[in-house]
Amino acid sequence: MMCDMHTHSNCSDGSFSPEELIEEAKKEGIAAIALCDHNTVSGLTRFINAAKESGVIAVPGVEITSAYKGKEVHILGLFLKERHYQKIANYLEQINIRKIESNKLLAKRLNEGGYVISYDAVLKIAGKAIPNRVHFAKALFAKGYVSSVAEAFDTILAEGGEFYKPAKKLDSLEVIRFLHAVDAVTVLAHPFLNFSKTELCEFLQKAKQYGLVGMETIYPLFSKEDSALAQEIAKEFALIASGGTDFHGINKPDIKLGRGKHNIFVPYEVYENLRRASRFPPKQITDESVVKLERK
Repeated sequence: MMCDMHTHSNCSDGSFSPEELIEEAKKEGIAAIALCDHNTVSGLTRFINAAKESGVIAVPGVEITSAYKGKEVHILGLFLKERHYQKIANYLEQINIRKIESNKLLAKRLNEGGYVISYDAVLKIAGKAIPNRVHFAKALFAKGYVSSVAEAFDTILAEGGEFYKPAKKLDSLEVIRFLHAVDAVTVLAHPFLNFSKTELCEFLQKAKQYGLVGMETIYPLFSKEDSALAQEIAKEFALIASGGTDFHGINKPDIKLGRGKHNIFVPYEVYENLRRASRFPPKQITDESVVKLERK
């Protein structure tokens, strides 16, 4: 059996509704799936309700955008308790306020630069979600400024470019501390997208003290060597090895639910280890909790 501990719905920047995620998981034979929308818990109740008669185990989660020493870091909070949803939503509000302000400035810069798009049009594309770059990319594509959403990311909306300036982010260690305080299982997402090995180990030394429990060791953009190294580091720091596809539906068309880009496989034992961790504080997690992940 397999699981997928990192997916997104259209409550943030995915294309599937929470209900459709459950349907797709059942279709693909995924035993357990975690919904980790960016900086929002708004889809979790629908997600959990949809799973009740499906036979699929739904894990309520969130992916919080943060920063550590100038690098963007994504922290997952898994096995969120319903009684804490509102507290988490209130905490995330500060991120979302900054994001909305950043979005309006991005729309202004684009229009001043000759890319005439309406912010209302971006809001319409985003639906109930707070817009991010993928929604701006779709707006640019709709107006014919680019030939694809991917091209928009690589050119007009590229990081470090003229137009896109990310909103100020929360401190990664404080995000971990907060999630731990609300009884979440804290997992570092896709560590090698932003960290070198040396930087990662330095971060983990501190993050463990704030309540970090796990780290993704299987991810669609990781090579076999990346996954092996991540597994080794997870074991060194007594972190639970996690994994997921970071599924976004048609917004990342080459990523398939449960399988990712290179036919990855996250065994069901990963879900079980993370679930067990939700019952104990991080200091009780030992090397025996680290599951050896395999690729098929």
